[in-house]
Amino acid sequence: MNDIAEMLRLNVPMALKLALDGLKDSEYKTRDTAIGDVGSFESIELSVLLCNDEFIRALNKEWRDEDKPTDVLSMSQHIPELKIPILMLGDIVISVETAAKQAEERGHTLLDEIRILLVHGLLHLLGFDHEISDEAETEMEEKEEALLNRLGWKGKGLIHSAYDTDGTTSIETIDDRKMEGGLRFYRPKFRYIFCDMDGTLLNSKSQITCATAQALKEATSRGVKVVIATGKTRPAVINLMKTVDLVGKDGIISEFSPGVFLQGLLVYGRQGREISRRNLDPNVCREACLYSLKHKVPLIAFSEDRCLTLFDHPSVESLHTIYYEPKAEIIPSVEQLLAGVEIQKMIFLDTAEGVASTLRPYWMEATGEYASVVQAVPDMLEIVPSGTSKGRGVQMLLDHLGVSPNEIMAIGDGENDMEMLELASLGVALSNGSEKAKAVANVIGSSNDEDGAADAIYRYAF
Repeated sequence: MNDIAEMLRLNVPMALKLALDGLKDSEYKTRDTAIGDVGSFESIELSVLLCNDEFIRALNKEWRDEDKPTDVLSMSQHIPELKIPILMLGDIVISVETAAKQAEERGHTLLDEIRILLVHGLLHLLGFDHEISDEAETEMEEKEEALLNRLGWKGKGLIHSAYDTDGTTSIETIDDRKMEGGLRFYRPKFRYIFCDMDGTLLNSKSQITCATAQALKEATSRGVKVVIATGKTRPAVINLMKTVDLVGKDGIISEFSPGVFLQGLLVYGRQGREISRRNLDPNVCREACLYSLKHKVPLIAFSEDRCLTLFDHPSVESLHTIYYEPKAEIIPSVEQLLAGVEIQKMIFLDTAEGVASTLRPYWMEATGEYASVVQAVPDMLEIVPSGTSKGRGVQMLLDHLGVSPNEIMAIGDGENDMEMLELASLGVALSNGSEKAKAVANVIGSSNDEDGAADAIYRYAF
């Protein structure tokens, strides 16, 4: 290890000089990390750290929200607005454990692999990003090979190493690397899949089947991030996912993962931190409570991770036992229910006929400009802030993550999924879904009772 560190100390300055010289001839730079005229700086600083898988996994989780080890990470420290004579490029972190495995797979020495990773990481810091587009990948691949050749180092670059000589991804490499928690170079069609829950991932019994759970695990193993976008609370989704072992660092959801909940009224970003919240107008909340008492129609008020109601009813209990929502707290009066809480949405529970013939017509008129009504399932009517949509919540999360709609696939079934399906590069509406959802989707899949979400993932995501 000491010999490798010494070799890097001697090699890195020359690699950096050649890379910067080559950058002058390149027209491709990312919008965030282009460094401008390198000749205007008196000196350049770059750090290279060699570590193990445990260390780089922690960094990968913190910086990229990916809980798995990787081979190399580049973390830029360059701040264009900071006018100083030193170009602070940033840090290149290389896992020697992963590098050793890749060196053995590719038939060269550990030093050769670390040099290749160094060049790859350096080009990222200089503004190249192979994940943006096919053109960007070609550009970076050419620069990698050219820089390695000029340095007299072995290899054709990290991007090229993931492919056979005919340009196709190596099946052997895929099988070997999958055991490490995901592929760095396998390029699925989409980076993210946004999935609804009720009527989509859940069948008509509000269960996730083994087939659907396996499809979600397969997606994550191939490097595709699955994000939940639902009308449910986060605790409800976590409780459901626990039934099929999809919670935690190896699952698709936890308290530290991004997601869109309560119809987009609560959006959580990196590390599961709240990035957006919208609340229902207090006057609308009061009117809904009074209506519930007068007409004896059960009502649930959603306040972040809590469910509040005015009286007990079998439908209220079913929201917990069937839909896994937090058990409703019975509050004895309207004033007490509304006191000191922020309510994001309210749901009336009735028969499908009661919702269609009475509740929906009444509340579509009564809410006016202050709120809207949406439906995810036939026997529930949701009152939400005006302008609410999952699509808006998804867009907000994409902006936060720096992801383009062109990189996502969405699967849903209800009217509340329409904007999300339209936003995604590929929107899949399941056949059990509403006619409005199917009308805006790119594809109509099988029903939720036929594992339609699983079929869509296998058919279109990879």
